[in-house]
Amino acid sequence: METGSKVPLSQGDLSLRELDSGNINVVQNEDKQKNSHIFGGCFKRSNSGGWSSAFILLANQALATLAFFGAGVNLVLFLTRVLGQDNASAANNVSLWTGTVYLCSFIGAFLSDSYWGRYLTCAIFQVIFVVGLALLSLSSSLFLLKPEGCGDGKLMCAPNSSFGSTMFYIAIYLVALGYGGHQPTLATFGADQFDESDAKQKVSKSVFFCYFYFALNVGSLFSNTILVYFEDSGKWAAGFWVSTGSAVIALLSFLLGSGGYRYLKSYGNPLPRVAQVFVAAMRKWNLKCANGEELYEVEGSESAIKGSRKILHSNEFQCLDKAATITDDDRRGVANPWRLCTITQVEESKCILRMLPIWLCTIIYSVVFTQMASLFVEQGDVTDAHIGKFHLPAASMSAFDICSVLICTGIYRQILVPLAGRLSGNTRGITELQRMGVGLIIGMLAMIAAGITEIERLKRAVPNKHSSSLSILWQIPQYMLVGASEVFMYVGQLEFFNGQAPDGIKSFGSSLCMASISLGNYVSSMLVNLVMGITKKGSRPGWIPENLNDGHMDRFYFLIAALTAVDFLIYVLCAKWYNCINMEEDNTVAQPKNSVIVTEDGASKQQEEEMLNRV
Repeated sequence: METGSKVPLSQGDLSLRELDSGNINVVQNEDKQKNSHIFGGCFKRSNSGGWSSAFILLANQALATLAFFGAGVNLVLFLTRVLGQDNASAANNVSLWTGTVYLCSFIGAFLSDSYWGRYLTCAIFQVIFVVGLALLSLSSSLFLLKPEGCGDGKLMCAPNSSFGSTMFYIAIYLVALGYGGHQPTLATFGADQFDESDAKQKVSKSVFFCYFYFALNVGSLFSNTILVYFEDSGKWAAGFWVSTGSAVIALLSFLLGSGGYRYLKSYGNPLPRVAQVFVAAMRKWNLKCANGEELYEVEGSESAIKGSRKILHSNEFQCLDKAATITDDDRRGVANPWRLCTITQVEESKCILRMLPIWLCTIIYSVVFTQMASLFVEQGDVTDAHIGKFHLPAASMSAFDICSVLICTGIYRQILVPLAGRLSGNTRGITELQRMGVGLIIGMLAMIAAGITEIERLKRAVPNKHSSSLSILWQIPQYMLVGASEVFMYVGQLEFFNGQAPDGIKSFGSSLCMASISLGNYVSSMLVNLVMGITKKGSRPGWIPENLNDGHMDRFYFLIAALTAVDFLIYVLCAKWYNCINMEEDNTVAQPKNSVIVTEDGASKQQEEEMLNRV
């Protein structure tokens, strides 16, 4: 670039940036400099963001989760008792619905990163969430719960009309869309409240994800105890209306905190950026890859992705480096992002490719996790659920999972992290990848515990009845183990995917965690269908029949445990191969080390400006 040429700024208070032989001279408005801070495309007032805003978002998470689980945690029993579905069909429908919830996280993440920004995306999807819950409450009370009090396991509900059933399914899938689109964006928006350029706030950002999952479980604790009890006793409509009220309060609290949030602008649609890298690499397929120091990058501290930090060159997927290799045609012609991409743009695509194997390995764990909302509940429903004269609803057993999460979160933050930090020298304790591996092992143990419980339940099965004399409290170990595994797996996932995702696709990184749960539900449904197709032949009832006393659900649990063990071995190989993203943290250096600027015939200024605008 010619001395003294100017690079267009993406936004902010920087009124002029002059580049002179690699040195940046920044002219700033004096008054704004005193009260504002620019980082990563963000305008942050001195009193915005931080823990004050983060606590509002944590409260929003707790209330929204209370509302979601109030409708979803007992859904499998609603389908069997109110809609009259059999066990296998109800378990599959719950798995498909839960999968859809978390698959919708991609929609929210895409709109957040590309167009709407975090705040607007959160607000819109919360409105959809409230509408879905209100419709669920109305359709249940007006059309499905006839006579009043039915669905308690004793009083049968009248056959449902097709209109009532249709309204019910529309409602629950609106709930899926609203909650699914809201969750990953809220997690990323909460992380945005902390400035990574500040060392203390960078640590706070890591702690936030732990508290975020903590808040999720605090909210679900109420749903899994009090609301479940009311719903199990036939007061379904009351439970759904409480959920609706909680969602409304969550939305209002979110909107009331608008003045204090720290906002980051959207970075544009990432799909064309990724496509440009692959197209440019294919067009230069026969070209020899250049060295890292010879690849193309725009000059200055900002990347061609407006508001995003630069990513330094890595050695994986070197075939994609051809997209950033400069040819004679690139020097002579007009800048074309479909022929020449920056290092940062190429590395963004590489980051996605690197994360995919790790993400795929987390899907089997989500198969373990989804059993709590389906087969664990059905298993508990055919045990002796009486503690004295009190009847304990099967779905409320998930309260032990929540308590395990809350206890293990405290143990991890207060004991394991300091201890592991002293032993390993890593102030964060163990790495996110190590935590996820531990989560896989504990999840496998949970399935083994569930299988042992089912063996004991079958030994005490009551002849000619759909029940067993085994106490429901035998399920406590499997719920506690799943809860402990969540602390390592899902909190680790949130930190890992958000931290390893480039600036332009942070919400996408958070959505990968939820998408893992989504595919886990679909895989669980597929496994149930596959197992029943193989084991239900002739006079054999299969492993998961209508009467669980005639089946062998223990073998299904052991099958998942075996799959988790195989998945763990593959995960270890992927984790050893993985290399972390390397961001250019120093925002005062004009030119990254691994870059070259086109300077032939003074064309670099025009080419760089066109690249910034067209990418």
